[in-house]
Amino acid sequence: MYDRINMNGSCPSTHKAAVIVKHGLSPVFELQSLPLPAPGPTDLLVKLSTTGICGTDIALASGELGPTKPILGHEGIGRIAALGSALQHLNDPSLKIGQRVGVSWIRDSCGKCVMCLTDGGETRCETQTFSGKSVNGTFAEYTLVPARSVVTLPEGVSDEQLAPIMCAGVTAYKALKICGAVPGQWVAISGAGGGVGALGIQYAAAMGYRVLAIDMGKEKREYCLGLKAEAFIDISEEEDVATAAKLITGGAGAGAVLVTAGSGRAYQDAFRILAPFGTLVCVGIPPPDQLVQFHPLNFIDNGFRVIGSSVGSRGDIQEAVEFVRRGVVVPAVQETTLEKLTETTRLLTDSKTTTKYVIKLSAEDTKGA
Repeated sequence: MYDRINMNGSCPSTHKAAVIVKHGLSPVFELQSLPLPAPGPTDLLVKLSTTGICGTDIALASGELGPTKPILGHEGIGRIAALGSALQHLNDPSLKIGQRVGVSWIRDSCGKCVMCLTDGGETRCETQTFSGKSVNGTFAEYTLVPARSVVTLPEGVSDEQLAPIMCAGVTAYKALKICGAVPGQWVAISGAGGGVGALGIQYAAAMGYRVLAIDMGKEKREYCLGLKAEAFIDISEEEDVATAAKLITGGAGAGAVLVTAGSGRAYQDAFRILAPFGTLVCVGIPPPDQLVQFHPLNFIDNGFRVIGSSVGSRGDIQEAVEFVRRGVVVPAVQETTLEKLTETTRLLTDSKTTTKYVIKLSAEDTKGA
């Protein structure tokens, strides 16, 4: 049961949301007016001003990730509009009406399982819930978030630049944070022209790495090089990507390879791009039939590491946001609306696009001081 709360007239009784009414390769969203959700005792009601559209949203809308909730979305930026009954007398400065917050892919974690009790392990909680998958997401004017899972955000940065950091940005940042490369070494990013990869280029450059971008097409070449990638390999032109990478790196190879592409070939190439003692960071998920083959001797002789990285914790998000606040990472976005969500998702199914879309949900300026 939801607790009744006194909204003092500051919140409406209904709100607008883009509800998915058809899953598939051409998903359909319908703008609906829905009752405003009321927070439980430890929930926050967040009034959203902006939300990003992520590749995971496209996958959810297609149906390939199984059943979803009616409202997708998980890169939300907004402010606390109401507190659950158990939170109203805590005197916690981070839980106050008007506090700027972010809503991410991981909507909640238990805090008790072996994953949660491991440093940074909340992203792999055994009973976690996901925004848009397990609970309604951020393609709406309001959403509910457990207080323990909300991400407190600074003022002074635009909503539009913060939204992509809630998922794509923190995914790129966390993968680089754990990659083990040394500043000055080459880091290769496969799928560099995508949402995660493009932000990865900026984070990698800001962290002192030399960036080798790997993707396909003239448009993505220009895009990646414009984002401070030092070199680019077009997989549609190079038959042997690994040999090309070794030439670019002077034979040394890359201290780390981040595979953000959902491609088995990208993983296969990565083993030959790595420098001795390099790290392959697994981010992109290939289809089940694209298996990757390797021989253990290759790892034994070269000291390779292979690790998986999954989005990032609330602390990781705040660290990733700091790069944006300092102006060293600048997400390039294009605004759209809830009404145009069906049209926008169809544009995003075209892998050639380099545009990151955000939905403007409120005309209010929430950049703050």
